[in-house]
Amino acid sequence: MTDQPSQEPTQAPVSGETATTVAASGLQRIALGSWLGMIGLLTAWLIALDPPPDSLRLPLLAVFLLPLLLGVRGILRRRRYTLQWTGMLAMAYFVHGLVAATGPAPARWLGTAEALLALVYFGCAMLVLRGGKRAHRAAKAASKAAPSD
Repeated sequence: MTDQPSQEPTQAPVSGETATTVAASGLQRIALGSWLGMIGLLTAWLIALDPPPDSLRLPLLAVFLLPLLLGVRGILRRRRYTLQWTGMLAMAYFVHGLVAATGPAPARWLGTAEALLALVYFGCAMLVLRGGKRAHRAAKAASKAAPSD
């Protein structure tokens, strides 16, 4: 036994907000679900529902799915920075969905679904980030207002 104090990890504030993560919330779960929905939709679209020619299938899977897959880990861990860049990336998928929705009949409903999922993700992620920013500012103001020794 040593006389050194035990080093316990610092705990996050009660709200779950930190400088690098956002609190778990319903909006965060909806954002996660819409992100995973985009992955599932694009996978099904490019493999079964309206596949491109065989020579383009693998390159299109890489182009469309790789950016989505790169963001999954950070979204699952509720990383603030990941929610920011994936929100901006979602706008590219929104535009792609709009373009596909105005195309030939088989891709219309797929494009509409992609645009809606991207829009839901963007909206939820931005609302989660906005709420986290407010909580972070309030905590910062409270720590400044507290009397110091």
